[in-house]
Amino acid sequence: MNVIISNKYQSLLATLDVDIIKSIQGVFSVDEIVVTFSNFYYNKMILDITAIQDYQNIATIQELSVNMDMSKIILLLDDSEIVNSPKFLSQLVSMGIYNFTRNIDAVRFLVDNPNTYKDVAQYHQLNDVGSFEPLPITTNDNNESSGSSVVTTSRLATRVIGIKSITEHAGSTTLTYLMKKQLASKYDVIAVEVDDNDFMYLNDKTLYHTTSADLPAFIASHSNHEVILVDLNEKGSIGAVNEVVYLIEPGLIKLNKLIRKDRRAFEKLKDKKIILNRSVLNDQDVRDFEYESRSKVYFNIPYLDDKLERHAVLDEFLVKLGFVRIGDEKEEKGSKLFNIFK
Repeated sequence: MNVIISNKYQSLLATLDVDIIKSIQGVFSVDEIVVTFSNFYYNKMILDITAIQDYQNIATIQELSVNMDMSKIILLLDDSEIVNSPKFLSQLVSMGIYNFTRNIDAVRFLVDNPNTYKDVAQYHQLNDVGSFEPLPITTNDNNESSGSSVVTTSRLATRVIGIKSITEHAGSTTLTYLMKKQLASKYDVIAVEVDDNDFMYLNDKTLYHTTSADLPAFIASHSNHEVILVDLNEKGSIGAVNEVVYLIEPGLIKLNKLIRKDRRAFEKLKDKKIILNRSVLNDQDVRDFEYESRSKVYFNIPYLDDKLERHAVLDEFLVKLGFVRIGDEKEEKGSKLFNIFK
C-alpha cells in the first residue's frame, strides 16, 4: 500500500490508479513529514514537492533525505525553474534521490519500477557533488537578479511523444495538430510529421516535416524545446521517440480490418496507451470494448471540430499525459473559424 502527500497537484494525484493507505494534503515541514511517517509502514510515498515547506531550498530536500528512506519516495516535481535546473536535479541524484519526475504516468510506473542510478545519471554533474548550498532565485522578469548571478532557464529532457494510428486513417495528423495548438499556450512545443506531408494543408508554418531516416537528427537538433510531438501516421517507426500513444478509431469496419490484418493486434498493445479517437462510444461502450478486446483504454476522444481553438476534452487528455500547466488553462475566445486565408 502507498501514501500520498499532495498540495498543488492534489487533483492530479487523485487520478492515480494505485492502492492508497493514507493521503494527506497541505504544506508540511520536513519534521512534520518525518514524525508522521517514521513508524508508518508503506510501500511507496508519492510526494508532491510543493507539499514540502521551503522545497526550493536544496538544504530542505537534503534534510528529508537524511531522515527518510528515499528509495521509497517518488518525488513529483513542479514546473518551476529552480526545481528543474540542472544543478537542483544533479543534487537530488547526489543525495541518492533517483525517483523524481514531472509526469503523472511516470509516477505510476515508478511505483513498481523504481529508478537506479543508471536511469538518472544523465542529470548528475559530478563537479557539483557535495555542494548543497541553496540555489539563488531570480526575482524579476528580465532575468536580471538583484546581485551578480542569474539563474538560467532549464528543464528536464525534452518529451518526444509519438502519435501513431493503429486502425487505418485513425486521425493521427489532426490530433497531433490539435495537441500542439493547445499545448502551445503553456509549453514550448513543436510538431513534426514523418514521411507524409499532410501538415501542409493546415496553413501553419510552425509545423515541420521529415523522413523516418532523418527523424533522430531532427529530434536532436530541436532538443531545446520542452515537447516534440511526432505524427507517425500508420507506418512510422517508434524507435526515435520517448513515448507513444496508439490511436484506434473504434468503427466496426476499421476494427474488423485491423483484426483480419493481425489477429494479435490487441495482444501487442498490452500495457500501451490506447486512445480511442474519433469515437462515438459512451462509457459503457468503452467498457464493452475493453472486455472484448482484452485491453485497457487510456482515453476516449470523440470527434473534434478542428476549426475550434480549444477542446475541453483535449485539455483533460493532456493533463492525464502529465501536462499539468494545462489544468489551469481557461477557455479562450474563438478567432477566425476556418483560417483559410493567412
